[in-house]
Amino acid sequence: MSFELDRQAFEGLGRLCADAAENCIISAPDPAGMERIEARFHGSAFDPHRHDTYAIGVTLRGVQTFRYRGAARLSLPGQVIVLHPDELHDGGAGTEEGLRYRMLYLEPSLMLDCLGGTALPFVREGVVTDDAFCATLLSALGPLEQKLDELFVDDFLAQLMQSLARHAGQPAKPLAGTAWRAATLAREYLTENLDRPVRSEELEAVTGLDRYALSRHFRAAFSTSPHRFLVMRRLQSARKMIAAGEPLAQIAIDAGFSDQSHFNRQFKKAFGMTPGRWSSLIHEAAAAA
Repeated sequence: MSFELDRQAFEGLGRLCADAAENCIISAPDPAGMERIEARFHGSAFDPHRHDTYAIGVTLRGVQTFRYRGAARLSLPGQVIVLHPDELHDGGAGTEEGLRYRMLYLEPSLMLDCLGGTALPFVREGVVTDDAFCATLLSALGPLEQKLDELFVDDFLAQLMQSLARHAGQPAKPLAGTAWRAATLAREYLTENLDRPVRSEELEAVTGLDRYALSRHFRAAFSTSPHRFLVMRRLQSARKMIAAGEPLAQIAIDAGFSDQSHFNRQFKKAFGMTPGRWSSLIHEAAAAA
């Protein structure tokens, strides 16, 4: 798999770092209990220290070296780093080319809500190679300038906990039958509210399931998350508006996206081209008919 994040996001971050010589840290606007950063360093970066959060990240470029639980560790591009709360560690670049990585700091309280009473996962080695785990992290670690949608965070945490539990050697919790009615009620509610932000509390009230259980049952029923389902329905609506000749900036608002940049990124991710290119192809074909 490719470990390059969104090119447009990287270009924006590059501008932020332009005056920071070789070393910088960029943080994202995040909900309570979460923090996302990108860091770029040459040489030694951090002295020994401890967090009261999990630190879970992906090395993007270079070699990341650190001491953790009494041993020297290293992480290569595409590998996942998992540091448990209150574990002493340092960090820096292992080669002269420097280091670039993105990291998520996650308060244990959020994880406990998601785990439903099971113990916090402990990944002993600190570095794991797992493409699916890496892909889950990258879905939340870029672009950093975009605030994470609440429904996305619910599903992301549910998937993240599954990856952490697997690498901690904790047995997977079986899903005791798909809650079809709850999943269908959530689907109908999302379809009826495409043009506005939908809160997790709303879906909990409609379905009677907590947000993490709903995420698991919705995936079992429809092979996607509530957040992804909502985004794709918005994009379907947007394509109809494009065909009708409405301005793209207005479509972004009417379809329920936070702004045109958000609309552009989601459209290209889903359909492999920008809304502008899609619009040109649609209307060129109509003119030639």
